[in-house]
Amino acid sequence: MVEKTRTLDFKIAFALGLGTMIAAGIFSLSGRAVYEIGSSAVIAFVIAALIAGVTAASYSEFASIYSENGGGYLFSSRTFENEYLLFGVGASLFMGYCATTAFYLGTMDHWVEQFVFGPLLELLGLGGIHLPGGVWGILTALLLGTLNARGTEESGTFQLIVTGAKVAVLFAFIGGAVAYAGPTQATATFVAQFQFGDPAGTVSIAALAFITFFGFSAIAASAGEIIEPRETVPKAIAASIVTVTVLYTFVIVAMVNAPVDDSVLRAGETAMGTVAASFMGPAGQALIVAGAIFSMVSASNASILAASSIGDLMGRQGQAPRPFSRIHRQYNTPFWSIVAVTATIVALIAVFVGLFPAEGGLSGAVPFALGLDGLTGFANVNLLAPLAVVNVALIVSRRRFPDIERPFSVPASPWLPIVGILANLALITNLPPIGIVAAVLVEVTLVGAYLVWGGALDREELVDRAVTARRVTANGSDGQRIETPGVPSTGDGSASLDDAEIDPSVARAESVPEDRYEVLVPIERPGRAASYARLAADVGRLYGDDPVVRLLNVTEIPEQTESAALVDTAVERVDRIEEELGDVRADLEATVLVEGHISRDVAFDVLTTAREESVDRIAMGYPEDRPDITEAIEYKAPCDVLFASGVDAPLDVSTITIGVGGGPHHDHLLDVASRLAHRGTTVHVVNVEPTGTSGTPEDVGRTIERFDERDSVEVHTVASDDVADALVDVATDVGGPLLVGASRNRVFRRFVFGSNADRVVRRSAGLDLPVLVYASETGIRGRLRSALFTPYRYFLKLGRGSRRRGQSADETAD
Repeated sequence: MVEKTRTLDFKIAFALGLGTMIAAGIFSLSGRAVYEIGSSAVIAFVIAALIAGVTAASYSEFASIYSENGGGYLFSSRTFENEYLLFGVGASLFMGYCATTAFYLGTMDHWVEQFVFGPLLELLGLGGIHLPGGVWGILTALLLGTLNARGTEESGTFQLIVTGAKVAVLFAFIGGAVAYAGPTQATATFVAQFQFGDPAGTVSIAALAFITFFGFSAIAASAGEIIEPRETVPKAIAASIVTVTVLYTFVIVAMVNAPVDDSVLRAGETAMGTVAASFMGPAGQALIVAGAIFSMVSASNASILAASSIGDLMGRQGQAPRPFSRIHRQYNTPFWSIVAVTATIVALIAVFVGLFPAEGGLSGAVPFALGLDGLTGFANVNLLAPLAVVNVALIVSRRRFPDIERPFSVPASPWLPIVGILANLALITNLPPIGIVAAVLVEVTLVGAYLVWGGALDREELVDRAVTARRVTANGSDGQRIETPGVPSTGDGSASLDDAEIDPSVARAESVPEDRYEVLVPIERPGRAASYARLAADVGRLYGDDPVVRLLNVTEIPEQTESAALVDTAVERVDRIEEELGDVRADLEATVLVEGHISRDVAFDVLTTAREESVDRIAMGYPEDRPDITEAIEYKAPCDVLFASGVDAPLDVSTITIGVGGGPHHDHLLDVASRLAHRGTTVHVVNVEPTGTSGTPEDVGRTIERFDERDSVEVHTVASDDVADALVDVATDVGGPLLVGASRNRVFRRFVFGSNADRVVRRSAGLDLPVLVYASETGIRGRLRSALFTPYRYFLKLGRGSRRRGQSADETAD
């Protein structure tokens, strides 16, 4: 396996933090800040920057120790052991990132409505049309979520360009104001507008402005991709906070010098766009509006990535649903975590901006309103609270791990982190009360749900790679191991995760190229290893030369048993599998790897291995005494699965039998059957004409058309009231294995594979008839299709029964 490459240098990390900070905060809060406290808004922004800087120092120290992705949640999990505290931190950061994105997009929604969509409608003579609040924000959230789920990401060069464009827009705005008023007059006006009589108002603005500085966490959250993170992360965080503070100071200077009345500044969210028109004209306003919208969308994208990384890490540690940590096979992204993030953002925009806007919730029908002020408060509570915990974590870490190397150390510890804790809590008390109440209610609800659920085991507690992958050659194991970074391997190939940590960024074995077709073969009984290895090699060669066959034995850990007690057992089983391969090694025409795991959840281990190794197919036996394993793998596998029953010896596939069916499983099975036919296999197709009311006729033409004229295909039309009996009878007569598709319905499923497939497996027992059950990978669309398939077949059967009864009545009448 290879580690994820670190590609972000200082300038990219600096641009990442700076670009994330230049977002909705400055574009939406500057007008309100100047309206309420004049030039003292600079003091408010400096206060927010200083408080962010204190916590950023704690982030920098932790990032210099743990150079991985995860940010505050990772730092807390490496310091504290209380799972409920850790869940609270993770859930709060997750909601904080989502709410920050919702704030960015909610602000963008106002800008689009006022400066783009509204004027366009006026131009078209449709000025009376108004869309519901939040529509543009929701649409943008869905677009960004889709792009991130499909793996679209900014490169380092693009991040530099994006950040450069944002800074250029702010310089244009500042330059326009100074040119309009003149440097001397601009300075005099700025100084004259300072207000020192309202410290509470200054602190209140500082609390709201904190959200603009939280972008520093994006640098720490990306530590896993940063070159020399122990040095780069602290420098990039400090440089970005200082730079953005200077920029915001000059933006306030420009806003103070704007030739507009207070009513414009009172508008809040869109004031900066109107101010730009006052001293830059329409063209200048268009530039600022475009830059503002672009900045908000770009920062939203970065926040979505940060939130999804939190969901991914929580899923891996068992504090969020397991699918959150699954990497999509095609897009290579934490797909379900991004889906959850997108859904949360959409919900927040809909509630705070759409249903309960500042103008009055539900058109004034309810006695409270949320709006962007409430959303800002909600976001800041969810950010400030876990940041206070990170400061506490630094103090605890210094005491618990005094000997750990700290390339960067926070000065004046523990006093500086204590200041950070008190400052974070003080800012919370100055946030809009409605935002605080909403944040507390959501957090209490999430923690309550976690208490009811109970969480799950950390994935590293579930699986122990006792024996790393061994390459097996014609002369036996060649001693070459496919090593996992961070896992020490002994001379016999054993390794234990109890003494090392696996880097979650590992991809796949370096000696297994991406273009090699790979089949994973879970082996429960070492005595069947040779038969299943040959089956996997035969299947793999249908799709490419020299496929990879990965044999995996999983030793299940009983309750109250430590994994270390079973390491020797796992090693012995792997040795036994190598022995059982015996003389077939030279005939497999495939690269064979053998590895052994110890796990508390066999199905989870198999599925995780399939995902991490990006295997193309799973071939396994049917565990007669553990159908739960079969069912879990069938319904959750990231690839197609071939289940085998009655395969106790190498299969002769010169002749095979298949049925005539429908649905995705049968269609994928036909791909295997047609490839075998192209290589000389005789395919017997059984077309069953139901004589009772239990079956539905299938279109034999759909099956036959998958084969070429040169293929040897024979059709057997059989009248029977039981499809399973007909398939077994024909397969027994002609010889060779019987291939059937799994249930075409994974929602209203019966048995394990589906009624026909299970009947076939049961009735073939004792007949010396090998059965292969094919289950294709099913995504979201496939599951929806499956859910609709059962009612479709039911009504089709009802229609067929009605026609039969009608025909019988006609015959009786005759």
